[in-house]
Amino acid sequence: QVQLVESGGGLVQAGGSLRLSCAASGTIFAINVMGWYRQAPGKQRELVASIANTGRIRYADAVKGQFTISRDGAKNTVSLQMNSLKPEDTAVYYCNVFTDGINYWGKGTLVTVSS
Repeated sequence: QVQLVESGGGLVQAGGSLRLSCAASGTIFAINVMGWYRQAPGKQRELVASIANTGRIRYADAVKGQFTISRDGAKNTVSLQMNSLKPEDTAVYYCNVFTDGINYWGKGTLVTVSS
C-alpha cells in the first residue's frame, strides 16, 4: 500500500506562482511514474504533467512552458512548479503514482487563481 501526501495548494492572484509537492510512503518497491492531475469544477480529471523513472516527462499542452515537474527518486517525492498562473488553472490537483501495476492517488489540494 502506498500513501500520498500533497502540499502547497492555496489562493494566488493571476500571474503568481505556487509549488505543489507530493511525498509517497508505504510499501514501495519501484515507482514507474509520478505525476499530477487536476480536476476543475464540472470537468473531467486531466493529466497536468508526469515524469517516469526513465526520465521521460509529459506535459499537458495547456501548461507547457508554464509548469515544471521534478522528482526526487531517492525520497519518492514529486513537485510541480506552477508559474504565471491563470484563473483557468483553478482546480483540485491530485498527485498520482503508478507502481507495481497500480495507480495511487492523493486526496488532492485546491489551487485557486483569482483574476
